[in-house]
Parts: sequence; C-alpha cells; structure tokens
Amino acid sequence: MTEFNRDVHRELREAMVAEQIEARGIEDERVLQAMREVPRHLFVLPAYSDRAYDDTPLAIKEGQTISQPYIVAWMSELLRLEGDETVLEIGTGSGYQTAVLARLAGFVYSIERIPELARTAVERLRKVGVTNVEVIVGDGTQGLPEHAPYKGIMVTAGAPDVPPLLVEQLDEGGRLVIPVGTTAMQMLTVIERKGGKILTRKEGSCVFVPLVGRNGWNR
Repeated sequence: MTEFNRDVHRELREAMVAEQIEARGIEDERVLQAMREVPRHLFVLPAYSDRAYDDTPLAIKEGQTISQPYIVAWMSELLRLEGDETVLEIGTGSGYQTAVLARLAGFVYSIERIPELARTAVERLRKVGVTNVEVIVGDGTQGLPEHAPYKGIMVTAGAPDVPPLLVEQLDEGGRLVIPVGTTAMQMLTVIERKGGKILTRKEGSCVFVPLVGRNGWNR
C-alpha cells in the first residue's frame, strides 16, 4: 500500500468519526480513538472496499454483516471499558468489532459459530497487529465459562431473549450489551451486575442478524 493510500484511509476514518460518530453523541475518547485507528477497509470484502467507511452495515460471507460504524462505537461506549478488563464477544464476524474491543480492553475472547468466519477474522486481526484476542469456534449463547467472570460481554447478533448463561458469567460491575427482540428489529439492551443485583436498561432500537444457538434462534 502506498503512503498516499494510507493517508486517504486515515482521512476517511477521521471523517467517519467526526461525521457519523461524534456528531451522534458518542463521547468516550478511547472509543473515538479506537475507531480512528482500526482500518475498517481491511475487514470488508474486496467488492466493498470503496464503501468501507460509509455510514452503513455491509455484507460479509455466510449471510452475515459488518456493523455500521456508529453501532460499533455505540455498543463499545456502552461497555464503559477502562483498558484492563477481560471481555467476551459473541459473534466475531469480520473481526472489526473485535479489533476495536482489543484496543479498549486487556484481553478479548471472541466466539464465532461459523468456522470460515473465525478463520478469516483471525487472519485479519493478525494482519493489523492485534495480539490480545483469542477467537473460538462455538455456540456463543452458552458463553465461555472457563474464563468467566467478564467485566464486559458484547453480543453482535439479535437474540429473542437474554441468554441466562451470559448473565451468570458477568463479573460484579460488569456489563452485557445485547440486541433483544424479533428477527426484524431489536432493542439494544444493557444488563449490569451491581451490588448483587441485575439491572437492565434499554438504549434504543437496532437491527442485527439473528443470534443462532441453544439459547438463541434456531437456524
């Protein structure tokens, strides 16, 4: 890649953050900086490389999508990460959200049910120098109890209900961010374990591909 292309992509990311993310109210400077740094064009299919920084989700393989940049930033801000946490991501997909989380947390475990997506995500993460991530093939609705509890759990697919095992794997003070609703529309929901209680709040509507698994939607 030429220096010219690197500069163009950097300018596109700066514009993306200013116009699509900051303008919509995202304020966490660590999230904004992560969005400026992660090269989204390396996580999309070649056919969509010229649209990598557009204000839209894009199709990836296996009928899945890479989320709209604003949604990535919004969900990341809702986790309120400080930098040393262990985080669980459900739905690696392209690996883009994973790369953003890797800049915000101490270590990220990411579960992907589709082996081909997991493989290509690992390749992309290595290409951009991410080393504090482990990608696991499996049913994300079951969580990953062997590394629990987690200060942050992010689910990047729409669930019919909140998988109870994910709530169980939340650490004290931890937050679970998950879209909950129908296959057509969900409500972005934040669940927090605080003082021995489980607190739930709804942040706004969103649309994700279905969360498939034992505690999600059937295929």
